[in-house]
Amino acid sequence: MSLLAGIDIGGTKCAVVLGRPDGDTIAVLDKVRFPTPPTFTAAMSRIADALADLLARRPQASLRAIGISCGGPLDSRAGLILSPPNLPGWDRVDVVGPLAARFGVPVALQNDANACALAEWRWGAGRGARNMIFLTFGTGMGAGLILDGRLYSGTNDLAGEAGHIRLEHEGPLGYGKAGSFEGFCSGGGIAHLGRTRAEQQLAAGQPPAYCPTPADLPGVTAETIAQAARQGDPTALEVYRTAGRALGRGLAVLVDILNPQRIVIGSIYARQQALLEPPMLETLRAEALPLALGVCQIVPAGLGERVGDLAALAVAEQQC
Repeated sequence: MSLLAGIDIGGTKCAVVLGRPDGDTIAVLDKVRFPTPPTFTAAMSRIADALADLLARRPQASLRAIGISCGGPLDSRAGLILSPPNLPGWDRVDVVGPLAARFGVPVALQNDANACALAEWRWGAGRGARNMIFLTFGTGMGAGLILDGRLYSGTNDLAGEAGHIRLEHEGPLGYGKAGSFEGFCSGGGIAHLGRTRAEQQLAAGQPPAYCPTPADLPGVTAETIAQAARQGDPTALEVYRTAGRALGRGLAVLVDILNPQRIVIGSIYARQQALLEPPMLETLRAEALPLALGVCQIVPAGLGERVGDLAALAVAEQQC
């Protein structure tokens, strides 16, 4: 049996996964998850030992490649993680070399948005597309680009930083920039919009359903606003209309520049499509080039909660 290994490195947790490819599908055979150790050295030791333990359970299997998914910034060609904000102390650390030396197979590193794009392209909603964009739309707004049938990461792994695009002169903060794509279209951005509108409504004596008192402001999240919107709360509905219109403007830029066949959107969009899609489509149709939009599908991500496990495996598959 020939296996792939995937390693997902996050600021709070890590996961190690074994998968068996089978044509256009992949089966996850085993997985272990643990809190991210406090230092790089401890983390790499724990990751390598966890992978060795998983492989020991299948002595007849052979490992073909290892893929690593991690938040940026990073240097995928050199296999270095470059001081990501959620991994303090990981300053230009080599994550590829130690694993390649221990397991004797090809090892590759990609940022998490690129890794998720590969997974959705191979096994999810992007399957069959030659030109595809994957948007994270979760904690932040990042993009992975599949152009002309291959991953495009740019000159130094910074292609796809769509969240940095400024959509408005004023607005929620994302990427350190007010009014950015990430500011409007991320969990934190939607929560900020919701709290701002709630403060206005509270001052007017008309509190929204998701924030009945000032004491409730810190607990406002994209999900609590969505729950109120689904129940018809007008303030909550306007928050999601605002985010949906911003999503349409951001997508119009991507459609006009990259002329994709498919845009796959994850996380919040996949969960709240009914709220976000109508204002998004209205804005997108008004702003994008009709011929470019006419060949582009906008779809929710297909892998759901499995995308984190499959992302690193997709990076590994690229090495085979």
